[in-house]
Amino acid sequence: MKDKYGDVLLTQLSDHVVQCEINRPPNNFFDLELIGNLADCFDDLDQSPDCRVIVLCSAGKHFCAGAHFSTPEENPQSHTAPTEFNDRKNPLYAEAVRLFGNKKPVVAAIQGAAVGGGFGLAMMADFRVVCENTRMTANFVKLGFTPGFGLTHTLPRIIGTQKANMMFFTGRRIDGRIAMEWGVADCYAEVDGVRQTAIELAEEIAINAPLALVSLREQLRTDLVAAVQAATDVEGSEQYWLTRTEDHKEGIKSVAERRTGNFVGK
Repeated sequence: MKDKYGDVLLTQLSDHVVQCEINRPPNNFFDLELIGNLADCFDDLDQSPDCRVIVLCSAGKHFCAGAHFSTPEENPQSHTAPTEFNDRKNPLYAEAVRLFGNKKPVVAAIQGAAVGGGFGLAMMADFRVVCENTRMTANFVKLGFTPGFGLTHTLPRIIGTQKANMMFFTGRRIDGRIAMEWGVADCYAEVDGVRQTAIELAEEIAINAPLALVSLREQLRTDLVAAVQAATDVEGSEQYWLTRTEDHKEGIKSVAERRTGNFVGK
């Protein structure tokens, strides 16, 4: 088993728990390379008898602040939405679908922000551990486009249609307490104990029979990969044209300037 996949670092924590740490602090913005590396890592862990449960975590202040939209002139790779993928699938979402297809249970330790696609990454996990400073948002409409990373399927599946619609249509941010109340999260920890709590949950799972764990997960996530594939196909298509609008440009600018967007429907 490798110990590094690009900016994803692996640590064997116990006999059967492996920590996968995203190491792009402080914000841990993602791009195609990072999600591809994470998918490669998960694929290899599926084949490792030393791994029964994965702890997904991040170095720095935030779990994952999504894609870096704020300054595309300085960061040409920031737009992971499919601005150039009109008649073919967005490769970022192809890698995301690979993540949903892994066999081993995943516990995510979420400190700070899980924003946009970073929120989608958190919802890929089987369990989420949050804390006082956790902030989750599907703020796509504030950026002038619509959700991605399979969120249109995963979020309603976990918290129900109405609560998911509330997050999608308002773009509002929820904290760790609301995440627990709404069922987005499964465990609440002190700020400095998020990762340890995630590890303890992973260890509680990992002591059980490995073949049964894989079988159970497959049963509970039946057709999930196909559903996420279908969702990301639509998400990518809608994002394609919406990211070419004036409202999207205004959304990026307004979010960067921390103000309400002046949208005109063009």
